Amino acid sequence: MSNSRRPGAPVPPSEAEVDAVGLLCPIPLIRLAEKVRALPPGGVARLLTDDPAAEEDVRLWCRSHGHKLLSVEVTGPVRRIRVRRSA
Repeated sequence: MSNSRRPGAPVPPSEAEVDAVGLLCPIPLIRLAEKVRALPPGGVARLLTDDPAAEEDVRLWCRSHGHKLLSVEVTGPVRRIRVRRSA
């Protein structure tokens, strides 16, 4: 099963995508946190961002909130950061 999905492709209810390309800290993290709160436990959110600070912000946020950082993929300036919501 692939972890990547075409931008704009349908997202299952247990997953969410946040397109924060062009937005700077703290907006990408705030939008990610809103989506994660709306997911069921075990749901996965994917953040698309070109803010280089977002990767470390998300890493620290996951650690402090008990969520799991699943992956970070970098393609050019865009980072795809996947987070699994804790129970």
